Amino acid sequence: MNTASTTDEAGRGVSRGIGGIENRPEIDATLATRRRGLTLTLLTAAYFFSYMDRQILAILQEMIRRDLQLNDVQLGLLAGLAFAIFYATLGLPVARLADKGSRVNIISIALALWSLMTAVCGLAQNFVQLLLARIGVGIGEAGSSPPSHSIIADLYPPEKRAGAMGIYSLGVVLGSAFGTIIGGMVASTYGWRVAMFTVGVPGIMLAIIIKLFVVEPRRGLSDVQVVAEKEAVGAMPSLGSGFREMWANRAAFHLVMGVTITSLIGYAHGAFGPSFMQRSMGLAVPQIALYVAPLGAIMGTLSAVGGGWLANKLAARYGLHAQAWMILALKCVGLPMSFLFYLSSDPWIGIPIYWLSVLLTATYLGPTFALIQGLAPLRMRALWAAITLLVINLIGLGLGPTLIGLVSYALRPTFGEESLRWAMVIFSAATPWALFHYWRAGVELKRRALVR
Repeated sequence: MNTASTTDEAGRGVSRGIGGIENRPEIDATLATRRRGLTLTLLTAAYFFSYMDRQILAILQEMIRRDLQLNDVQLGLLAGLAFAIFYATLGLPVARLADKGSRVNIISIALALWSLMTAVCGLAQNFVQLLLARIGVGIGEAGSSPPSHSIIADLYPPEKRAGAMGIYSLGVVLGSAFGTIIGGMVASTYGWRVAMFTVGVPGIMLAIIIKLFVVEPRRGLSDVQVVAEKEAVGAMPSLGSGFREMWANRAAFHLVMGVTITSLIGYAHGAFGPSFMQRSMGLAVPQIALYVAPLGAIMGTLSAVGGGWLANKLAARYGLHAQAWMILALKCVGLPMSFLFYLSSDPWIGIPIYWLSVLLTATYLGPTFALIQGLAPLRMRALWAAITLLVINLIGLGLGPTLIGLVSYALRPTFGEESLRWAMVIFSAATPWALFHYWRAGVELKRRALVR
């Protein structure tokens, strides 16, 4: 690193970081540790806004479809590929900055940008304008997750990391739910354009709060000090070496594959879930916003927090491999419920099954990201997070909504309004592929533990 040592007025060692900025590691470490609960809360809030701004499109799709005269292919592009291609690819250069610069600054700027662009979506008058605004949201959101993962990994030791990541993953569950709740209620009264403004503007204020109150932790703060010192010196690893090391690690490879396939299915279902409930179950937007989404948020919260807690307990008793197998077991139980939900026409039967499915299957993000961060070298944590998100988002977020829109469009001549139902069922059938990779990830993690 580009640091030079000097002494302050009291004769204490002071390091000068990039740009000659003074940094007292012992002071920063204490303050960062003291504020780690606040930091985790604010980073989770940023993640919440990320998913709320992303997911609001799902509940507004039918209104936008009618207003702008769009089809399912165009809706799939807006929710998927057009957003994901910029969100995913820009995550890599952002991660490089995060591995050697201020992660807090990156998160603050990114949050302000995507919040502004969400509000701009409300001004779109046609497909192209809405597409460009969604691309802007994707560009902004690229700066959120990689530096956040890196900060959380520095603040929490390995035995507590899955729990912290589980709390952070609440941003997905609650952001998606509140995007549906707020977007649905506001749009039902004032229209979809006002709903976009409503969820976009508050994120700019949160960006300022994060900049003021989150302390940049020292890298490797919560890991073994000898390892931290060993890896902190020397040249910054190259982007190519980051890819090579990650794909050479068999446990990391299977974790990335498992979470990517799971995300492909989840993003596809999430993007068209409210549309499915309206078209095939006969629910109105206010019903989805007031009844389905709130209890779904509660179940998702219990799943994310409870899953992180259970993952920590299992890791302490059996080893880290048990976390991958926990995800495998819960998803095996949840898979039949997914089929039952998408084959149901009665909301009184289907929606409770959906809630139970969320409770069982929303546990995977926290433990998966925690395991990947634990496998990553200290100087590559943000990079490994970005590589993971690149794959997840190009394949999962990019292809999931896009492909399910294409499948629904292709099936429409045969099934009419029910084409979306069968597209949802087809995507659920891909779940065993993800389960295989979580099983193999557990095998590789157990093997690593035995070798050590």
